[in-house]
Amino acid sequence: MKTPKPKKKREGASPIPRMQYAALPWRIANGRVEVMLVTSRDTRRWIIPKGWPMKGRKPHIVAAIEAVQEAGLIGRTDKMKLGDFGYEKRLASGTTVDCRVEVFSLRVQKQRKKWAEKKQRATRWFDCAIAAELVEEPELRDLILAFCSAPTQQKA
Repeated sequence: MKTPKPKKKREGASPIPRMQYAALPWRIANGRVEVMLVTSRDTRRWIIPKGWPMKGRKPHIVAAIEAVQEAGLIGRTDKMKLGDFGYEKRLASGTTVDCRVEVFSLRVQKQRKKWAEKKQRATRWFDCAIAAELVEEPELRDLILAFCSAPTQQKA
């Protein structure tokens, strides 16, 4: 087993977390809600599509763009956020920054055959409980479970 590299905090880093926007991709299959997770490029852990703000773009639009780039997903994104979660992002330099991620519901209509990061990531549909177990961030886990337990007609 590979020993993880120690995390280096950037000296003088701002205590204010950097903002990101994410999509929680979902569908109904066989009468049950499923969530799509994607792998991160570096650590290959299961996450949801997310990215940095884009100038002139609203947060829910950024979330939809990230879902297309990272997982080839096309669908309907809610304008109101579902919630948010925090995590530490490791930068190429090895330092970490605290991030706060606003999450938006994305009801998936289809997945493209080709997309920008297809060769860099894996994508897979999971039952809600399994998806919640696979993500590392406790707040994201809780968000997935709360979303999946809400009545279907409230989802989008």
